[in-house]
Amino acid sequence: MTKPDVMMLFPQRPVAMAQLEDAYTLHRWDLAEDKAAFLAEHGPKCRTIATNGHAPLDAAMIEAMPNLELVSCSSAGFESFDLAALAKRGIALTNTSQALCDDVADTAIMLMLAARRSLVAADAYTRSGDWATKGPFPLQRSLKGRKLGIVGLGTIGQAIARRGEAMGLQVSYWNRRKKDAPWRFVPDLVELARESDNLIVIVAGGEGTRGLISAEVMEALGPEGLLINVARGSVVDEPAMIAALSSGKLGHAALDVYASEPNPDPALTALPNTTLFPHHASGTVETRDAMAQLLVDNLKAHYAGKPLLSPVDLRAYLPGTVEA
Repeated sequence: MTKPDVMMLFPQRPVAMAQLEDAYTLHRWDLAEDKAAFLAEHGPKCRTIATNGHAPLDAAMIEAMPNLELVSCSSAGFESFDLAALAKRGIALTNTSQALCDDVADTAIMLMLAARRSLVAADAYTRSGDWATKGPFPLQRSLKGRKLGIVGLGTIGQAIARRGEAMGLQVSYWNRRKKDAPWRFVPDLVELARESDNLIVIVAGGEGTRGLISAEVMEALGPEGLLINVARGSVVDEPAMIAALSSGKLGHAALDVYASEPNPDPALTALPNTTLFPHHASGTVETRDAMAQLLVDNLKAHYAGKPLLSPVDLRAYLPGTVEA
């Protein structure tokens, strides 16, 4: 039996790759030297794409695949895709937020704890011998009873909220639309920042959220406030964040993502009131394997005529619709 043709824009984990190679004829755009010519030759054969959010998928690429029905993405983010072009053609998109939810939520809490208890500085204090010569490390601040604001209450945002609540934090959230959720909804983002001690950002990237965390939001969070970003670097106005951290208008930033990766701005990395992680919130063997497996399972469901396991709603990206 002839295997279905799949365009591969980005390689997957070994176990997932073995399954894909067994079930499909893979057209390796990611390995092609002349990518445009490769797409022109093989694109019309393919009804599906296997990729992740780091590979581009622009309107020209979509146009070169007239029979495209599904883009199966092995990451949560997909800001490098032309979503309007996908929506206009009625092409389905799946992602993997459900697979990476727990590790990203855990990382957000880890960054909050590490920043609030000065883990990096305390580690250096212990290793250097300062503990013996200078005495006990300075007292830090407890989290229990403090206020946690969450920007974005999707799958991961809700997992963070549950963790924060279990730790004794008072949880509130901002979202484009009020959710059927037990936590307090604050429709004004600046107001949420003003009343929060810790603000965790977990919204989708892309033009619709670019610079969402503005200078005004960071100043509202204030000189004692902690900003944690486990979303995308584009969501935070990074020059404004550097200025706020440098001037003391923002107390601390704990970051997993940056405007420029893998080379964050040296002006940011030089600041002492930052706790930094190398875009690795989902970086465990178990989660990355689960993300790749979900890509495989979505492809399998599509070719079997079954419902997709993790579809993304693209209706908001149709022309004339307000940005999602």
